[in-house]
Amino acid sequence: MPGMTIRVLLADDQEMVRAAFRMILDSQPDMQVVAEAVDGAAAVEQARRLRPDVCLLDIRMPELDGLEATRLLAGPDVPNPLNVLIATTFDLDEYVYSALRNGACGFLLKDGAPGLLAEAVRAAATGDSLISPSVTVRLLAHMAPHRSRRPPTSETRPVRTVKAGPDGLVEPLTQRELDVVRLVARGRTNEELATELYITLSTVKTHLGNVQRKLAARNRVEIAAWAWENGTCTGDQG
Repeated sequence: MPGMTIRVLLADDQEMVRAAFRMILDSQPDMQVVAEAVDGAAAVEQARRLRPDVCLLDIRMPELDGLEATRLLAGPDVPNPLNVLIATTFDLDEYVYSALRNGACGFLLKDGAPGLLAEAVRAAATGDSLISPSVTVRLLAHMAPHRSRRPPTSETRPVRTVKAGPDGLVEPLTQRELDVVRLVARGRTNEELATELYITLSTVKTHLGNVQRKLAARNRVEIAAWAWENGTCTGDQG
């Protein structure tokens, strides 16, 4: 968003954490913390009233935890969802799974580098997503259902027909789109996708747009979750 300021709401019950995040974000030329909340209920109220570009939420908060707040602000039943980014000290699979399923478009650990926080906020503001590199592949892999699936082999990989969204939309992914999906599920950036697939960055974005439409996915986190849940990444070498 060139020339625009990303408006951020911070929600954390620890004053020191809020102060640290505010210092990091307000030091960025394109960001401004517009509100703070000490519990999830206040975060939901302020977010609905102010409609910030990004809501940065902790998980463990009084009144209403960050997972439920995320569902209320960005869940599948929310008509105009907000961009929610989770930041927590707890690297627990069930937290990440719930956060992403409730509509979060990113998940970061609080001990990450300040630059990663700013990068994640920028990604969330544009509807993209970023998950802390230390948890990406492991956590998404744990989203896969505990049942065996037979992945397409390199010799006879069919074009996969996918079921996308609650409306039962079915549309096939091309082979190249499947290649993109697999790499997204492995945590690759757009630049890395372009390099590994020998295509331009513009082509990568075109493929991602087509994949999001076919899967009814709101961001690349949902693309990655779909890939793991449907066995698309099984047997890949990440």
